[in-house]
Amino acid sequence: MKPSLYQPDDAAQTPYLFFTGKGGVGKTSTACATAVALADRGEHILIVSTDPASNLQDVFGIDLDGTPRLVPGVSGLDAVNLDPLAAAAAYRESVVAPYRGVLPDAAVANMEEQLSGSCTVEIASFQAFAEFLTDEATREHYDHVIFDTAPTGHTLRLLELPSAWSGFIETSSHGASCLGQLAGLGEKKAMYEKAVVTLGDAVATTLVLVTRPASVPLAEAARASHELAQLGMKRQLLVINGVLESSDGELATGIVQKQRAALAAMPDTLRTLPQRVVPLRAYGITGLAHIRAMLASSQPEADEAPVVQDASSAADDAKNLSDIADDIEAQHRRVIFTMGKGGVGKTTIAVALALLLTARGHDVLLTTTDPADHLRLALGGDNAAVEKAGGRLRVRHIDAAKELARYQQEVIAKAEANGITGDDLDYIKEDLRSPCTQEIAVFRAFADIVADADREIVVVDTAPTGHTLLLLESTASYDREIRRTKGETPASVRTLLPRLKGPETETLIVTLPETTPIAEALRFENDLRRAGLPARWWIVNQSLAKAAPQDPLLRAKAQEEAVETQRVARHTQGRYAVIAWKEDGLKQYLERI
Repeated sequence: MKPSLYQPDDAAQTPYLFFTGKGGVGKTSTACATAVALADRGEHILIVSTDPASNLQDVFGIDLDGTPRLVPGVSGLDAVNLDPLAAAAAYRESVVAPYRGVLPDAAVANMEEQLSGSCTVEIASFQAFAEFLTDEATREHYDHVIFDTAPTGHTLRLLELPSAWSGFIETSSHGASCLGQLAGLGEKKAMYEKAVVTLGDAVATTLVLVTRPASVPLAEAARASHELAQLGMKRQLLVINGVLESSDGELATGIVQKQRAALAAMPDTLRTLPQRVVPLRAYGITGLAHIRAMLASSQPEADEAPVVQDASSAADDAKNLSDIADDIEAQHRRVIFTMGKGGVGKTTIAVALALLLTARGHDVLLTTTDPADHLRLALGGDNAAVEKAGGRLRVRHIDAAKELARYQQEVIAKAEANGITGDDLDYIKEDLRSPCTQEIAVFRAFADIVADADREIVVVDTAPTGHTLLLLESTASYDREIRRTKGETPASVRTLLPRLKGPETETLIVTLPETTPIAEALRFENDLRRAGLPARWWIVNQSLAKAAPQDPLLRAKAQEEAVETQRVARHTQGRYAVIAWKEDGLKQYLERI
């Protein structure tokens, strides 16, 4: 049965509403539209954003900070934009400050890096919104408090462990790979405990999983649903945003077919949830008029959307993937990373680039550090791409789950050998689920693969984050990681770390022509720059403007995308490529070899 259209009452059954989903799926837009609709009918609403990529200020067109502010034009709606990066910086300083002048500078620098990962941002975000979640005055004052983003299952599991609140982490040589010291949490333990209880109360809290009708966002929604349900957040609603209902022209028909195929293959975890849909809109969800229109049953005609002059110029003036291949050859690059958030198409770009290079006579080793390992899907079940490359393309798959399990087993065995048991051992096990630990485990396998490459160009689907590279590069930190495992630094890792910063390496940032993916790409770029791994090229993927759609709604979306593509053009000073949306993104490259 086809899901019905999403309406605010579908979610507003509890005082607290958490909207979560991958970057770019529209969770901020959906949360804002829900908040405005509820306020318009006379309810008193507070919307709180804890998303580092949040564009809450842009949506409402006002400056926001950590203090509730009335949204002009919406009586009864207050908004707060918490800055989790600033909160993480303050949290980091509160932990590190007592050690300045006491420990060597190198040790202090290592502590700072330990507290610079995504898990620390999660902890800081949780600390920021827990105050709103547990404050009785806030609950009495507002009918609903809406949160734009929810905590991860990893964060909640960690905070429920007794060792997170003890001095164990400060004295143990088996310190966290990501979170580092948690000394700053102790004084707020009661608030955290109350927040966790509230999250698991089905009478108090609803989790709204926002996704797109595409395989990667659906898989991420399924993972979040399962993890958070296990921790008590069982009142869940699935909202599928951006469903294209019309199919005027070949491009629109292709998109509709691709969306339907993704929904038909939806993970079983999501099938049991109540489902609602939000159709694809021809306009960006900024300004009150568009926020109010997003969930309305009647919509403005697509051709009424404002036209951006020279909308396609940024896409038309851009380079293409062949131009980037030219540059790779001219600069003699030997290790190429494609990097970006899930769903932007970095795997397709990695495969396409590998095929282009083999067509030019290069031997190429293609591999991935992405746990999802979409290389198998992109290459096709019959391995047609490898066969067409005529022996010049070699593919190596890293089993991320197996590498992580092996790494976890090594660490746990070492801890048990040192007499660590009970809650302290549980803490280590939970720390080993962190994103940083997974990256470290996969990086070891990746280093071995690169070391094995002889005269091949290595194309890597997904780069390690700058934070992980800095952790591995830090002598104190990496020695500790190694002591937790085999007791020696692999030669492949020692060789690879400096090589990544040399002239052999090229990092390509892949994004979509949309606000949130570009904001996240900018953060990736800054993260890599800290590690001394600058990105020279950006690739704007799945461009409607480049594809010249016939459908009126898609034409309007193409106009909107052009503004974002122009942002990339200015930021990169012309060092960017634009790839047109195609139903089969690799077909054009397979035809060239």
